[in-house]
Amino acid sequence: MPVLKSLSFTALPKAANDPVQLRRVKFIAKLEEQKLLLKDSNHVRTVQRWTKINGERQATNKQYAVRPWWKTDPSGQVVMSIKFGAKPIEFEKGKAGIVVPSKEKLPAVIDTLIAAVRAGELDDLFTQAAKTGSIGKARKAA
Repeated sequence: MPVLKSLSFTALPKAANDPVQLRRVKFIAKLEEQKLLLKDSNHVRTVQRWTKINGERQATNKQYAVRPWWKTDPSGQVVMSIKFGAKPIEFEKGKAGIVVPSKEKLPAVIDTLIAAVRAGELDDLFTQAAKTGSIGKARKAA
């Protein structure tokens, strides 16, 4: 026991289940996916799921397509929209797009958005989108 006496002990901190922090982390992961999609247009998200096969639970990998959050208009200008769920977030009334001069500049815009999310600048927009959207609400039976 003399070795343990040289250590100082304390209580374990509680796990942080802050919904704002969890939302930020999840959104940053989605933005990082968009960067991967820029590098490789065939990028797919692979998720491990547990399924029952012949009565036994087995881990299976399922692939999901990643859809781009940007579009190119006929003049060659790239417009990126930030999506919360399936709906784009409006930064100002009627303005949900970010103008990007070219597709090569998209990674810098995504990095700027990641920095804004980490700084908490988009928290109010996320809260509004969660309140007005149908995310997390149960569907009504027909």
